[in-house]
Amino acid sequence: MGRTPCCGKVGLMKGTWTQEEDQTLIAYIERNGPGNWRDLPKNAGLLRCGKSCRFRWMNYLKPDIKRGNYSREEEETIIELHDLLGNRWSTIAARLPGRTDNEIKNVWYTHLKRRQKQSSSNSLNCNKIIMENYIELSAMVEPLLQLQFSPVLNGDSECPSDPYHHDNLRSFWLNLLKEAGEYGEDRTIWSRL
Repeated sequence: MGRTPCCGKVGLMKGTWTQEEDQTLIAYIERNGPGNWRDLPKNAGLLRCGKSCRFRWMNYLKPDIKRGNYSREEEETIIELHDLLGNRWSTIAARLPGRTDNEIKNVWYTHLKRRQKQSSSNSLNCNKIIMENYIELSAMVEPLLQLQFSPVLNGDSECPSDPYHHDNLRSFWLNLLKEAGEYGEDRTIWSRL
């Protein structure tokens, strides 16, 4: 049990719409409004399925549809909304006036999804480089952390045990590691500094 088919599909045209069919559909909707999409093809004199008429009108013939390339802002909006909403194309289309859900879906799968994968892989590569630099810097800092800041045997007053010297060295390495982008990520090294 379920919904009855929209049409018998016997004797109906399939495939590309002709210019005459487009004009017939436009003229009917301008005169009568869309009304019931199941009844529209019969009332308009079209040999098409109601679903096909609705799809043609909503995605191609409706006057307020915006045509042409997407702006950078529109593309960024689609990416952000897709991250937030997933594949809810009609909800995304509601936030982009003049763009249809079908067109947005097509743009996502042909252009934006690929670009997002590339940017996330670039981001992963960048994070990998930062992490490698962090590990390298940590390896350089480790021996310094294990230094005992005790007076030098010759009694030099400028020895590393001087608290001022220790603070400068500590702040130098903290700043260096912060620049590596890992401040707050790995607290083990920070607790030891």
